[in-house]
Amino acid sequence: MNTEQFIQMLKEKGIDLSPWQITQYEAYFEALVEWNEKMNLTAITDKADVYLKHFYDSLTASFYYDFNEPLHICDVGAGAGFPSIPLKIAFPNLHVTIVDSLNKRIHFLEHIANVLKLENVQFIHDRAETFGQKPEYRGVFDIVTARAVARLSVLSELCLPLVKVGGYFIAMKGAGAKGEIDLGKKAITVLGGKLEKSFSFILPIEESERNILLIKKEKQTPKKYPRKPGTPNKTPIE
Repeated sequence: MNTEQFIQMLKEKGIDLSPWQITQYEAYFEALVEWNEKMNLTAITDKADVYLKHFYDSLTASFYYDFNEPLHICDVGAGAGFPSIPLKIAFPNLHVTIVDSLNKRIHFLEHIANVLKLENVQFIHDRAETFGQKPEYRGVFDIVTARAVARLSVLSELCLPLVKVGGYFIAMKGAGAKGEIDLGKKAITVLGGKLEKSFSFILPIEESERNILLIKKEKQTPKKYPRKPGTPNKTPIE
């Protein structure tokens, strides 16, 4: 996906990028490639692939949920900033919190925020399990997102405690989401959520399957969740 295709395909989805936003995506790409030489941020560095598999793919969440409001969103295990930084560029009104367990990635994200002149962003070095037990972050976010971090039963335990009642956990998945939904139903219910809608689509050009799951937080998550670091992955709620 070249830059022109990126701009045009977003326009078709109702996202009109300004010249400054186009410049921000370009600067993001350049910084990603530059920093990737010093540390492992992504295996994807070809420009066309970055625009398709990182930028466009991150923005697909906005095709199924309205990000135009000044929402407070938290991105769990964002790595090099996906999906929240591409979303923040397209929807500058968002308040973004990224939590990641690797401090090197946090330094990269701080650099990106500075280069792109992003406001209302914060980056926190923490494990999702301990972050989700902190009173100042628990149950406060309108949206919590995660992309390709862990299977749904595990991801729900890391993300749903952070969502406020009435808010959404938006899980971005590849192929095989149906199996994950079947295994994750119990966890979602136990943690106070309900799968409201799921959307399946084909990523253009590459033509691979993607799934967006909208999980609504209906009641408070029991205090014991998330459990201590490593436990959700070792013994998921299934």
